[in-house]
Amino acid sequence: MSILLRKVADFWRPLTLLMLTLITALSLWPLEHLPAAPGSDKLHHGVAYAALMFPAALRRPACRPWLAMFFLCWSGAIELIQPYVNRYGEWGDMAANASGLLLGLMLGAAARAAIPSARFS
Repeated sequence: MSILLRKVADFWRPLTLLMLTLITALSLWPLEHLPAAPGSDKLHHGVAYAALMFPAALRRPACRPWLAMFFLCWSGAIELIQPYVNRYGEWGDMAANASGLLLGLMLGAAARAAIPSARFS
């Protein structure tokens, strides 16, 4: 497991960029109706943004707080744009995104603490 976490930490920039691109594309893709998916829409938002924040939280770059703020602002911009692409913008989604970012930060810190012998930075 520590090998996988080390790889995530090593490639945190491209993984983060990939996640941000996927979240943005999936959030702004015009749909006639949302597909049926198990679980709550807010849960999906939280998981997506936790996965977005986790690689940077694991690596702990100095810009980590700024990244979290950028991601939060980005999610707000997505919510503002969604009504123009046949989607629904909801501030509750942004709150779920913020919760996901916080969860990603906490999971990254927990993973670092659980494997103290692994070098992540």
